[in-house]
Amino acid sequence: MERYDQKMGWIRVLLLIFPYVIIVGIFQIIGYIIAGISFEEELQPTTTQSFIITIATLLATLTVLYLFMRFVEKRKFKELGLKIKDRGFDLLAGIIIGLVVMATGFFLLIVLDEINVENFNLDLEEVLLSIGVFTAVSISEELLCRGYIQRNLMYSFNNYIALIISSLLFALAHSFNPNLSWIALAGLFGAGILLGLSYIYTKNLWFPISLHFSWNLFQAYFGFNVSGQEFYSIVEFNIAEENILNGRKFGFEASIFSLILQIALILLIFRYYQKRKNLSENS
Repeated sequence: MERYDQKMGWIRVLLLIFPYVIIVGIFQIIGYIIAGISFEEELQPTTTQSFIITIATLLATLTVLYLFMRFVEKRKFKELGLKIKDRGFDLLAGIIIGLVVMATGFFLLIVLDEINVENFNLDLEEVLLSIGVFTAVSISEELLCRGYIQRNLMYSFNNYIALIISSLLFALAHSFNPNLSWIALAGLFGAGILLGLSYIYTKNLWFPISLHFSWNLFQAYFGFNVSGQEFYSIVEFNIAEENILNGRKFGFEASIFSLILQIALILLIFRYYQKRKNLSENS
């Protein structure tokens, strides 16, 4: 089985691409119809419409990955990395890290006069819907990019080579997002490394899911775009002058400060898991 996985890991990733694109496309079309979004008009979807579309995408992702795990890999679906036992710390750590990063970026940009706060808009319905949106996004993207793609690449290649390739694919998957720039692509690649590093050591998705969720949610709540797209914000601000410090219209993840924080977190996470690994080997 191990030799078979080594041979087939990267092939399964290639086999996944076409059916995934087709099935997700079909589900998203249905989602657009249910949400009442016109294909002819380019309007910013409401949070409710975004929720419907992301749920459709999540259902499509679950469907495709279940079929591949069941009939191609002949493994249980939870082997993607969904075992929840003893993962409370991972969930909490991911939430806190995302909040700290976005709060740090927000207040740093205020101090530097890069952004000017104009208003606060607290709407409970929008808050709950946006939580649903980013929950669906984080689960579907982590199941796909880390749980399926990175895991299969780890069968065929060195763990860190697999991490780099899956992170490149993660960045390229967002390359059609609006307001993209070279630093935004670098930030997306860095996010892929940050989200996938723990998976090498744990083969579990709950830390990257919670960090992905928190990163997106608080980025939106603090008033930034998320991967180039507008979402409901509690804080509303204007950018004094678009540049690589504030991330322009792509969001904080296209800021040079975001890249610095990502590198610091990657080094801390690497050190944490290496230390745990060494302790385990010496005990």
